[in-house]
Amino acid sequence: MPSIDLLICDCDGVLIDSEIIAERSLHQALAQLYPAQALRELLAGTFGLQTRDIFKRVEEHFRQPLPEGFVDHLHAHTEALIRDEVQAIAGVRDALLAIELPLAVASNSRFEAVQFALARAALAERVNAGVFSADRVARPKPAPDVYLAAAQANSVAPGRCLVVEDSTTGATAALAAGMRVLGFTGASHIPAGHADQLLALGVEATFSDMRQLPGLVAERA
Repeated sequence: MPSIDLLICDCDGVLIDSEIIAERSLHQALAQLYPAQALRELLAGTFGLQTRDIFKRVEEHFRQPLPEGFVDHLHAHTEALIRDEVQAIAGVRDALLAIELPLAVASNSRFEAVQFALARAALAERVNAGVFSADRVARPKPAPDVYLAAAQANSVAPGRCLVVEDSTTGATAALAAGMRVLGFTGASHIPAGHADQLLALGVEATFSDMRQLPGLVAERA
């Protein structure tokens, strides 16, 4: 295996514990439109799906389209909740400060949302290899675009990049980019058995405590 020259972290669910807030906001908003019990059953097991795919599933199941403006309102409401409530993933700042590799962030969130997350986690100065967000590439994850952009901007071959991801969507994107991946399973939203799903995709190892990350990186660097 080649040595690692660049560490790339996802944002939501890796740097900040935001996915549980976004999931709650989504379910509450949809429950205003569709029968709650049927909705809970339909949404069971949808972790890792993109929001647009969840919307499609709901609309097709209930045969009732979402009202005009619903998506924009939901995104604005969710971002406001995250700004009010979100906390950094426990131990993430200390873990990343203990790693000497250049650090980039690659996220499916908007650029401004990632900047907020870095400030909340006190990591803005540590991210010295750039922020790469879905609104600045052609295709979001699970396409590899955001990860390839990070590698290209830093003149690092994809095979010499190590990615930390929490979702199957993100892991799929990083693996499609030709990168090595570690799966983080310590965020509040992670369901039982998720580590096995990540490993089945091709993730090299999973971990649930950020204190483990420096050692895992050192083994590969």
